[in-house]
Amino acid sequence: MKLNTRTFSIFILLLALIVSGYLSFLKIANANAVCIHGGAFDCGTVLHSKWSEINNIPIAWLGFFTNLLILTLILLEKRVPLLQESGAILIFGVVLFAFLYSVYLVYLQAFRIQAYCVWCLTHEALITVLFVAWLREILVTLNE
Repeated sequence: MKLNTRTFSIFILLLALIVSGYLSFLKIANANAVCIHGGAFDCGTVLHSKWSEINNIPIAWLGFFTNLLILTLILLEKRVPLLQESGAILIFGVVLFAFLYSVYLVYLQAFRIQAYCVWCLTHEALITVLFVAWLREILVTLNE
């Protein structure tokens, strides 16, 4: 059975929503994350760093809503005329932005904060998987 990009993406996005939802909850509740302690891992340092917010909006919330946006675009792609025409490229554009921002967040953890959050890295890995899937989808579409 062949798993198509959209079905695979929905699965990845559901996982990403769980992770970003947990991170969003931590911000709302001002709670500490369940985290690996020791070595380079320190979720509290990452989640409370000056880079964890943009204009007082938690990055976790932006990730959660970006995941919802991508999921909504995928679910509406076959139903909305504009998305039927150019949905794949629009979805790829949003996923590309999310991926590039995830790379930036890993950079911040490694070189600015000098600590890692396993939850953040998990979300960034899920976005990377999503990006690779949509890059493949776009390349296959262009070659048809």
